[in-house]
Amino acid sequence: MSESLKKIFKIILPIALGVFLVCYLYFSTTPEQRTEIVDHIKSANLFWMGISIVIGLLSHLSRAIRWNYLLEPLGYKPKIHNNMFIVLTSYLANLGIPRSGEFLRATELATYENVPFEKGFGTIVSERIIDVIMLLAIIFVAFLFQADLIMGFMNESGIGIYGGLLMLLTGIVGLVVAIRIVKNSSSTIAQKIKLFLSNMLDGIMSIFKMKQKWLFIFHTLFIWVAYVTMFWVIKFTLPATVDISMAALLVAFVGGAIAMTTTNGGFIAYPLFVGTSLQLFGLDFNNAQAFGWIMWIAQTLMVIVFGAISFILLPLFNRNKTS
Repeated sequence: MSESLKKIFKIILPIALGVFLVCYLYFSTTPEQRTEIVDHIKSANLFWMGISIVIGLLSHLSRAIRWNYLLEPLGYKPKIHNNMFIVLTSYLANLGIPRSGEFLRATELATYENVPFEKGFGTIVSERIIDVIMLLAIIFVAFLFQADLIMGFMNESGIGIYGGLLMLLTGIVGLVVAIRIVKNSSSTIAQKIKLFLSNMLDGIMSIFKMKQKWLFIFHTLFIWVAYVTMFWVIKFTLPATVDISMAALLVAFVGGAIAMTTTNGGFIAYPLFVGTSLQLFGLDFNNAQAFGWIMWIAQTLMVIVFGAISFILLPLFNRNKTS
């Protein structure tokens, strides 16, 4: 498959999935349900939506500060406000074309802070690796909170604990075999995989080589605590969701994170995944879906408004360089 065709598929597939989910949500609900969901959204407490947006902005500021800890060992220290503008414009770009924001970040960093594209992009890859690790940690915590629920589901489906252990063992053995095959292979694909894994390991290990590693870890924890917190405060926007447990919210948070990575800005998928997750904990369909929509609207509104402002301010704050 050619590179151009791959790029087309990367753009079209998330959009196509979003369109499919729109149709699915429409035909799987009654007019009365859709009306009630919209009414819940209209009656949402705007104060708590605002608090969620503020927390989200603080997480982006922390990400802008943390970025410099990766760039400093390379000999660069961009201005924090430039980093902040670049981060926000990259999220805005991702709403239009999935994953385009990472390339935009590296391009803008090269334009306004004279950091070579390859080096800037390398730090962004390192960030993404850390983000994946943090998400896996949250998934693990969610599993610990809801082990009984998950095990009960497995028993009802006929898998059971021994079946689950067998599946886990099979997965580990399969992973070991796959690594051995890639390691001993000399094919072009295997070489690319080995190079990718090597670069990923270098990105992870770079944390231990930086001078400000503890501040980097602090900001990493702050970013993800802020992500969970901005999700948590949304429960106060609706009377029916105020008493949702933290464990239920963690499971819903993971569902939303998965939705964001599979569709264009999480459109339709995010509310659907979050709502479906909350339904597992006894929340009725309408309120569960309304919660998902309110959270998605708050996040998207923040990205559109502040991303657009950043897009305008970035060249204005760097007039000398652009001229």
